[in-house]
Amino acid sequence: MVDYNKKEDDKTTTLIGSACKQTTKCSSLCFCHNFLQELLQSDHEKFFGAYRMWPEQFDLLVNLLHPHFKKNILKPSLPTELRLAVTLLYLSQGDNAKLKHAEFGIDKSTVHKIVNETCWTIWTTLQPIVLKPPSKEDWIAISEDFMKKWQFPNCLGALDGRYMTIQAPPNSGSAFYNYKQWLRSAEKPQFFNMILLAVCDATYKFTWVNIEQRGSISDDRVWANTKLASSVAAGDLLLPDPILLPGTNTPFPFIFVGDEAFPLSTHMMRPYPREKLTDDMRIFNYRLSRVRRTIENAFGILTARWRILHKPLYMSITNCENVLKALVCLHNFIMLGEEHESINNRQYCTTDLIDIEKQDGGIREGQWRQHFSPHFIELGRMDANHSIADADSIAKEMRNTLKEYFISSTDKTQALWQY
Repeated sequence: MVDYNKKEDDKTTTLIGSACKQTTKCSSLCFCHNFLQELLQSDHEKFFGAYRMWPEQFDLLVNLLHPHFKKNILKPSLPTELRLAVTLLYLSQGDNAKLKHAEFGIDKSTVHKIVNETCWTIWTTLQPIVLKPPSKEDWIAISEDFMKKWQFPNCLGALDGRYMTIQAPPNSGSAFYNYKQWLRSAEKPQFFNMILLAVCDATYKFTWVNIEQRGSISDDRVWANTKLASSVAAGDLLLPDPILLPGTNTPFPFIFVGDEAFPLSTHMMRPYPREKLTDDMRIFNYRLSRVRRTIENAFGILTARWRILHKPLYMSITNCENVLKALVCLHNFIMLGEEHESINNRQYCTTDLIDIEKQDGGIREGQWRQHFSPHFIELGRMDANHSIADADSIAKEMRNTLKEYFISSTDKTQALWQY
């Protein structure tokens, strides 16, 4: 299995850049376009290393994007293939990509314009296809996958969030400050944060994202301010009706899961507090943590594959949002394209990249953990500060019901390790 590490990626981008430099500026666009076509047809592994998708997926995406470029971009001077190639290279390599104007025959401001337009087009084109709001039938299918793969009933998804470092917007005041980071610093911050909240399914694909929040919002309001939270509370999310826990006569609602950062509620399960854990509580926390790792790994795959997340985003707020939205859609698009492949033949989400649970319950950590980005970090505690004392008694009883189910003889799907 090929490991597309930094050395391999840089070698590919350098090869493309060198090829383009062999021509005059007037003909470099045409030459680079032809070279891209050669790479598409000849060296598929190098192509994947640079663009994070197979040539067949690239061609499909070009066909999807082309009508939108033709309709929405005034006088597009570059072919869709080249626009997409420039953008994917920019996103996958970040500042390490040798994307200078001499290499593609495109001046730097045009590169940025291409990336901004293409990210917006990727989002508007792919979101209705790979990130559409789940229907009631979709939610049921997602919960069945969680039960089959992670032995957790009635689960609609795992929830988590990340701070993304962005360049301080001009005249933005304090709207994007992350106050906790600022208080630890003696100086006014040069960079601000956006917040990405996301839910994923049992196979590391995102099912919902929220990128509207600003870093200045206190952690205890981040989740409460999202449309998903308000829709869940208002009953507007078309969630399935409660069903019986397997092997029981106990009806149980469908729920999301999160870590200690999130509030306990009738639609959100979180671990028991770590103090004074009984064995039964410890088992519940273990079963919940197995599900929660799906969103950790989803973010991990995203960070490992797209190095643009390893540096602050030097662009406008709107373009920052479009980059993050495009990355989420590209992630789902590529993951869906690999689903028909056997696990060992997948290249975007390889078995080495993700966490693997061992027979004794321990974790063989995935390679994504070696790609930590200080500019794409976990959120702190959110509504959790209020949840322990103020959580609805029904929510506490629901958690106890799941705990009892996991230790009962009716649970025929006990996890690899439990006692």
